[in-house]
Amino acid sequence: MKEVVNAGFLAIYQIGVVQSLLELAPEILKSASKVYGASAGSLIAAAVVCESTKDARKTILGPLSPGCNMLRTVQKGLYRMLPENSHQVASGRLHISLTRVIDGQNVMVSEFTSKEDLIQALICSCFVPIYCGFIPPSFRGVRYVDGGFTNLQPCTDLEAVITVSPFTGELDICPRDCPAIFYSFRIFNTSIQISVENLCRISYALFPPTSQTSYLQVGFPTAQVFPGSWARGG
Repeated sequence: MKEVVNAGFLAIYQIGVVQSLLELAPEILKSASKVYGASAGSLIAAAVVCESTKDARKTILGPLSPGCNMLRTVQKGLYRMLPENSHQVASGRLHISLTRVIDGQNVMVSEFTSKEDLIQALICSCFVPIYCGFIPPSFRGVRYVDGGFTNLQPCTDLEAVITVSPFTGELDICPRDCPAIFYSFRIFNTSIQISVENLCRISYALFPPTSQTSYLQVGFPTAQVFPGSWARGG
């Protein structure tokens, strides 16, 4: 299995991770029976499942900037990036985390009836109220918002999962900060280390850094050490 977690604009880091794994250990991605994603991480998860990662940075993340038309830009990018049979490819393998508005419960979606159905689920998983707009999008007649609000780590069988995040924490692939004392806390079902670097990353998740290329470059080397440890069983 493989998991991709919430990242906001720092999903560019996850693209770097995916590109590194595709180059150094493509069997890890290809053999993943399930790929999980929350918020912007769901977009990268969909790109992995549909083998569209080469286009993800340019068609989805490249033109993004905070604003009311942000999700419309994402939607157009998804229509261009995903193949027509993407819903068939994704069904049963791609698991998208959503937060149901009416009761605040987490909902996992893994079956899709059409390309439009899949894209609408992805849009719902990325919707941050006020920041993205005031009226949440709907999926099959039910309104949802960002899946990261209720589950940033949408899988319980952690021994069989590779966790990826642009935030330092108790995760398999993430940036490695070096504080004198390691403190971390759990929020939205994931572990995040308390550090100045992570505080900066949280702000970058909502407001893009001046150079996203640097985070792409950070993602690539942090994933390079993983294939060897995976082969050795951790």
